[in-house]
Amino acid sequence: MVKVAIIGASGYTGAESIEILLRHSKAELVYLSALPEECGNVADVFGRFKGRCSLEIEPLDFDKLADLADVALCCLPHKVSMGFVPKMLDAGLKVVDFSADYRLKDVNVYEKFYSVKHIDTANLARAAFGLPELFRDEIVGADLVANPGCFPTGAVLAIAPLLKEGLVEPDIIVNAVTGASGAGKNPSVKFHYPNMNENIFAYGIGTHRHMPEMEQIMSDVAGTAVKVLFQPHAGPFDCGILSTVYCQPTGRITDEQLSKLYGDFYAGEPFVQMCKTSPNVKDVAGTNYCHVFAATVKGMVVCFSAIDNLVKGASGQAIQNMNIVFGLDETLGLK
Repeated sequence: MVKVAIIGASGYTGAESIEILLRHSKAELVYLSALPEECGNVADVFGRFKGRCSLEIEPLDFDKLADLADVALCCLPHKVSMGFVPKMLDAGLKVVDFSADYRLKDVNVYEKFYSVKHIDTANLARAAFGLPELFRDEIVGADLVANPGCFPTGAVLAIAPLLKEGLVEPDIIVNAVTGASGAGKNPSVKFHYPNMNENIFAYGIGTHRHMPEMEQIMSDVAGTAVKVLFQPHAGPFDCGILSTVYCQPTGRITDEQLSKLYGDFYAGEPFVQMCKTSPNVKDVAGTNYCHVFAATVKGMVVCFSAIDNLVKGASGQAIQNMNIVFGLDETLGLK
């Protein structure tokens, strides 16, 4: 059994990770930590676990963490995580990090978009990027995995087959809508219920932090520099992301060719499913699946994907990565 700790267990991704691990046949949840004011019995913090889990969420104790766990799912915020991850690695743990602190390989880009100096560049250089469908070989046995952002996961899986084969120009537009949970659990005016209900709005115009992450991954897949214009929106639903990706083909391509290309590219991938039309967020809610579809429209290719931002976009993908790191069936706990 892989013994698992969750650091920052009191947030949305912590709760989803607990949910998945409770049904995992080869992993045991042994330690939960959070800020002192967010500690307590997990069933009191999250009522959904009453009668199902009795662990205490407690302040972080590195000695206890090292004694109990093999791997830490680090659910700490951006800019905070890099202050804790080195200590976990030094204690001999594997780490799957949910923050952006180990995703962007160019330190200058990270510091520009996150407005903070990176303090752990040594581990940044050796972190595996945790998008299994594209980088599985790098994840196997890795000490540190950078779990991708939710928007990049959906957008990249929507277009990866075309980029890999060089079938589209490296100038991409991504339009995506996320639910209210995408803003995290801390209250804000925009995401207050009266403002979210019956509403949809754009945010992060030209500045969203997932844009350089998309450019990095798409460039890696394409083998050439890719430029991305990304515009996120928020809509009045709890979980999910619907991504629409617009691209210009380098030559003539038909819908039949697209269907074969995607079918071949994702053949054997347990969590990517092809659709016959544009996917629905509701169909992937609560799952680790990504539903994809691509079509030709007026000489362009339009690609779609739907994921649950808290599962395939966060906790589910992290546990998929954990499974791969330890050589387990990567679907354990996730089907």
